[in-house]
Amino acid sequence: MTNVVVHVETPRSGGVSGSVGGLLAAAAKLGNPLAIVSGSASPSNEVITRLGVLGADRIVFAKTPDAETLHITPQVEALAAVVREFQPDAVLIANSADGREVAGRLAARVGTGVLADVVDVRKENGQVVATHSVYGGKYAVDAVVEGLPILTIRQGAIEAKAPADGVASLISIEVAANPRAAVVVESFVPASTSTRPELRTADKVVSGGLGLGSKGNFVLVEQLADALGAAVGASRAAVDAGFVPQTSQVGQTGVWVSPQLYVALGISGAIQHRAGMETSKTIVAINNDAEAAIFDVADFGIVGDVSVVVPQLIDALGSRSA
Repeated sequence: MTNVVVHVETPRSGGVSGSVGGLLAAAAKLGNPLAIVSGSASPSNEVITRLGVLGADRIVFAKTPDAETLHITPQVEALAAVVREFQPDAVLIANSADGREVAGRLAARVGTGVLADVVDVRKENGQVVATHSVYGGKYAVDAVVEGLPILTIRQGAIEAKAPADGVASLISIEVAANPRAAVVVESFVPASTSTRPELRTADKVVSGGLGLGSKGNFVLVEQLADALGAAVGASRAAVDAGFVPQTSQVGQTGVWVSPQLYVALGISGAIQHRAGMETSKTIVAINNDAEAAIFDVADFGIVGDVSVVVPQLIDALGSRSA
């Protein structure tokens, strides 16, 4: 089988990004997953073991000078070197802010194209075919690249797991320094100290909208999220009203999510919001407006006051776990 390169994002907090499992699953549908870790220091045993468990066939450590101060550039250099060395059939990258930048710069470096925000992949007649969800999830569109396909994969969109035996061999390569600009980090402040799952990669998400009425009532979203072990999201209207910060916004101009469970509280279901969550596997909506558009995409809907329904739901969940 042919090689399929997977770019591994390694957060400052350690470990690997939650998007890596989906990337390796997508790669396994196309060939042998080849996980690429770049940096100044070799990956830890924890990272190597985790990638093996997630289905990496091999791990390539691309040692890049000044990886911490040059930020994106060394990652692009590393991937370009791996492409030259292993001649893969495709390169898969997370559809994150950094991932999209890496993909675009890599495509320019190797002279090919990018297919962004891909929700599924397959091989057809030897060619990699990428599937996109467009127009708020109403249509699925297939696309191909003439040349090496570089794909950014929507987090949570691919449910499958890559076959894994828990063991992956480690290969090391040196990447020549080619600095053009440096980023000097004087201090690092984590985006959040919350113990809740990361919104973009969470298996469960509870989101609140303007229908909650006030910032104080948004606590219902947080309480239900904690009862379910879910991440907290919001509609753009709730963000604009100051209920929560913009980092919680789900939708076309916010975070795109595709969890196993998505619960919408007091969200009307504007197309902008639906575009960012319609690929969720199960959607539950609670709204006091029976005509709300969110019910058009919901698998389960409750017409009622969220301030009444949500506490009852939390109590029911507590009774089940008792």
